[in-house]
Amino acid sequence: MRTLHLGLVIALASGLAAILIYITGVSNSNGVSGVSEEDLSALMALQTGFKKCVKANGLGLQAVGGKDYCQVTLQYPSDTVPKWRDPKNGELEGLSFDLNLCDALATWEQVRNSSTILTKEYIDALPYGWEEYAWRRINKGTLLNRCENKTLCMEKLSLVLPDTPPFVPRQYSRCAVIGNSGDLLKTNFGEEIDGYDAVFRENGAPIQNYTKYVGKKSTFRLLNRGSAKALDKVAELDETKKEVLIIKTTIHDIMSKMIREVPIRNPVYLLLGTSFGSSAKGTGPKTLELALSICDTVDIYGFTVDPGYKEWTRYFSESRQGHTPLHGRAYFQMMECLGLIKIHSPMRADFNRIVEWLPNKSILYAARVASEKLLRRAGAGMADPWSACSMIKKRDKGKIPYKSGLREAAVNHQKYVKGATMYPLERNFGNGMLCMVPD
Repeated sequence: MRTLHLGLVIALASGLAAILIYITGVSNSNGVSGVSEEDLSALMALQTGFKKCVKANGLGLQAVGGKDYCQVTLQYPSDTVPKWRDPKNGELEGLSFDLNLCDALATWEQVRNSSTILTKEYIDALPYGWEEYAWRRINKGTLLNRCENKTLCMEKLSLVLPDTPPFVPRQYSRCAVIGNSGDLLKTNFGEEIDGYDAVFRENGAPIQNYTKYVGKKSTFRLLNRGSAKALDKVAELDETKKEVLIIKTTIHDIMSKMIREVPIRNPVYLLLGTSFGSSAKGTGPKTLELALSICDTVDIYGFTVDPGYKEWTRYFSESRQGHTPLHGRAYFQMMECLGLIKIHSPMRADFNRIVEWLPNKSILYAARVASEKLLRRAGAGMADPWSACSMIKKRDKGKIPYKSGLREAAVNHQKYVKGATMYPLERNFGNGMLCMVPD
């Protein structure tokens, strides 16, 4: 028996060494070093626990490891019948999806420390911010010749462009993001949803006549291009006129006219989003991005996350094309097993449900540091929060971006980042963070 144990230890050590050589080899070939055995052990612990979490909570999904501890494949049972077809080639959605835990950990951690609302100080601080970026946030911005007339660009953005961030990380404690799935009609989550500190909704999803299922509270609403063009109709959904409307794409002359002339009393902003690749481009993941940037915890309702939902259905209208329900369900399950969100659905209706095999804080922290090293993120492994800043700009004196009366967690976060505001940078600007620091 002792010989068997010794052989097992030797085999594990050999495998560990082989993978360490592979990962450090890849890192060194890209000009990055410093990936240690401790880093690898953290990634190994994360992936091992992640596979157990998916098995325990994924309602039939299975997670299989890839060529290293960053890569996982989420697989559906072989008897799953996909129904969504790619409109470009007509192919059915697959039953397995490759995901990268390292990229997810590093990127979502960046979101949790970032401001995700577009501001004037962000554009001003970017190298060639007006010429290279601002015009792309204006519908038909190509006609503006890269903001050659900066005054005109500023005028078009002025109605949705605050000087500094209107919201801060950790501003809210418990938040709920409400999708539009038809599975909500199988629940009575309304009262439960209204108990959150902030509730996020999407596009033109109605509340009236559906409060039993979706609640009546609404703090934020993220809008895609189509819904934003009907801004007046969306604003009518909120009798209080306090719901914050956040446009995912561009400001349009039609929207500006509505804000001025209807008038739209709700606050309206543009989303400053991070690029997550094809796994998270829809309105749902972008709403999660917004919520995770200003909330301690985020729960989701109304997403197609239970077996049997292979086509996207809506609780208030006919099904719509353009969604990948199996891919989406896999991605959200990954987020839950990384401790980013908690899923509520007809098959997970117990509000106090325990998500089994979640990684603890120490594993998450160590795995995130290892992930940042592998991905060559700025400041990887360094304790100073400003080390993650690819660009650092001084904020003008007198511009105090944060209002008084913030909850303790938000105040503590501001102390941690030493009063800086951090913005995510797009890939063409280095995929790091732009930090506005006190003068």
